[in-house]
Amino acid sequence: MFGDIVKKLRLSHNLNQVQLADELNVSKQTISNWENNNILPSIDMLVKISRFFSVSTDFLLELDTRKYIEVTGLTERQIAHIHQIIQDIAGAK
Repeated sequence: MFGDIVKKLRLSHNLNQVQLADELNVSKQTISNWENNNILPSIDMLVKISRFFSVSTDFLLELDTRKYIEVTGLTERQIAHIHQIIQDIAGAK
């Protein structure tokens, strides 16, 4: 559910509800309501959340479970290096 996803993202970024609320310019109660699946954010806020956490809106809505790494601004060589590290880690499992 949406609230579970937001909570996991928040915790993975080592943020408490107040810190996330400050980042998104909403109240702590709003974050709590999202995480408890009491309310859903507006479309504009959904986009803001997705940008903050660098995930797609489809990911937040559980329409796409793929995960991405933002590489904008890196050189092709740096991207290739990161890709190799990911392959090495995935192969180690």
